[in-house]
Amino acid sequence: MIRLVGLVVAGLLAGFAGAAPAPQPTVTVLAAGDIAHCGSNGDERTARLLDRLRGTILALGDTVYESGTDEEYAECYAPTWGRHRARTRPAVGNHEYGTPGAGGFFRYFGARAGPRRGYHAFRLGAWQIVILNSNCAPAGGCGRGSPQERWLRGVLARSQAGCTLAAMHHPRYSSGLHGSDTTLTDLWRTLSAGGADVVLAGHDHHYERFALQGGMRQFVVGTGGRSHYPVVRALRGSQARNTTTYGVLRLRLAPDRYTWRFVSVAGSAYRDSGSARCH
Repeated sequence: MIRLVGLVVAGLLAGFAGAAPAPQPTVTVLAAGDIAHCGSNGDERTARLLDRLRGTILALGDTVYESGTDEEYAECYAPTWGRHRARTRPAVGNHEYGTPGAGGFFRYFGARAGPRRGYHAFRLGAWQIVILNSNCAPAGGCGRGSPQERWLRGVLARSQAGCTLAAMHHPRYSSGLHGSDTTLTDLWRTLSAGGADVVLAGHDHHYERFALQGGMRQFVVGTGGRSHYPVVRALRGSQARNTTTYGVLRLRLAPDRYTWRFVSVAGSAYRDSGSARCH
């Protein structure tokens, strides 16, 4: 009898050991940059979107204007997007460095902003999320062999995630006023070689979606509320553009695929949506 019980227990343990891992849930990301300014009501309008949308918020830099001071965070950001600070993971923009070392940004967001170097990574559902510092000088460089590029290469090499999303402030490609940032070429190549799927950026104050480039789909989402910029020249591969609408990009991240939808503020009709598999 004792031997029989032992065999049953051993069989059960073997079954548990060989059981398939629990499936990862689909998670939601809400993304936009270029957000708060006390002289604009655009951030108030996009904050009302966040009030009704669930998900992790990726703030894509230039979170508050003009210089990312403690006072600007308290008076301009906190009353709008700040009410969702607990679920926000921010990337640092160039305006935050108007305060030495982007000190106001790091004090306001605390651990959610990661280390003072401005780049870090975390898992969200089945996805690897990488937050980059596209302000290359304070990040110690963005070129191949720089501390950030070596770190990124290591994160991607060690990742067990099936899909990867990168978020930063400056876009590698943009049809907008600031245009494409060639200083990010090596980080872009490292992301591509490491199998990244989605890249999010802001900086130019418009919405733009690009076709796959290097296996990755880039979105420019500088539509958080500060102001609008024009499209100067539509780049090759630019598939969708809007220069007049505030809103956030909603991404649903499943274990092997993602869907996107640009969600406009009340009173705006612009929409862009689609889906793709991770590669």
